[in-house]
Amino acid sequence: MDRRTLLKAMSLSGFVALGSGSVLRQIHLTGQLQDTFGMGAVQGHWAAMSLQQGMEDILPTELTQALSVVHQKAAQQAAASGQSGSQTRIRYFESVFDDDYFLPEDKVAAMRASYQRLDRVQSFVGHGNFNLLSFDEALRFARNYPDIGAFTQAEMDFLDELYHTDARIYGFYGEQVLDSLTANISRNDVQSVGRTGHFLFKGRSEVFYDRLLNEVGDDLMLTSGVRSMVKQMHLFLAKAEQSAGNLSKASRSLAPPGYSYHAIGDFDVGKVGLGYRNFSDDFAETDVYKRLQDLGFVEIRYTTDNSYGVRYEPWHIQVS
Repeated sequence: MDRRTLLKAMSLSGFVALGSGSVLRQIHLTGQLQDTFGMGAVQGHWAAMSLQQGMEDILPTELTQALSVVHQKAAQQAAASGQSGSQTRIRYFESVFDDDYFLPEDKVAAMRASYQRLDRVQSFVGHGNFNLLSFDEALRFARNYPDIGAFTQAEMDFLDELYHTDARIYGFYGEQVLDSLTANISRNDVQSVGRTGHFLFKGRSEVFYDRLLNEVGDDLMLTSGVRSMVKQMHLFLAKAEQSAGNLSKASRSLAPPGYSYHAIGDFDVGKVGLGYRNFSDDFAETDVYKRLQDLGFVEIRYTTDNSYGVRYEPWHIQVS
């Protein structure tokens, strides 16, 4: 049985695979999760740790498991009633679809090794610095510090191929906004945002965020700003690992490396104290989001009917 069939079967039976693909766990869904697909209380104790480790936009594994169960059943019901297409995929982003693109088996080891090495780079430099790190800088750190270890040729070939692969193969239809794997973000072009570990591009992004902060109030916070190629690569591989190599599923949760507008100006906002729920539909129910909408000039890039192939992201502010 291939990975696609296995994951669908496990989801429908109430079981799902952990990121490693080696452990199964029974998920007991709460009424709130079944009714709203929201985050609920199940994620609370992951919030601080996950955000501090720079894993924004990646839902906790246990929540992803639960969503997978709900989404798989809902997607099947939609298909049975004649509903299909991109909007079904966006709504049920944690489901597994028949034409999803899975990483070939002979590349899974390189994917995991690359992700783990990038994880060690982030731990070494800190997630704030990691947000701006270039690919060349990551290679240099890895080469010079034994705690990280140099990237192997297989890992470098994998990362190069991942960047150069047309993301439409996965079902992602945004434009590639960085023109090379080694694209560099100048420290002179960004400004650190205090107590967040994140940066904003000077000029339009910084001015726009300051305006939002002034007009929405102190409940608004920056949850993710500038992301380098390396940072987006790390996030995408984290989701790919969590999805057992399903790159289509990964790209429904966040842009593949080279395609993220965080690299050229967009940023994420949230409500102070909401934790990981800031990266869920729950954010759209907050007073902060409602005030953003009332302002009238705020555009959400990944709307409920977006053409990119990405889940609804009410927290993602379009600047570029």
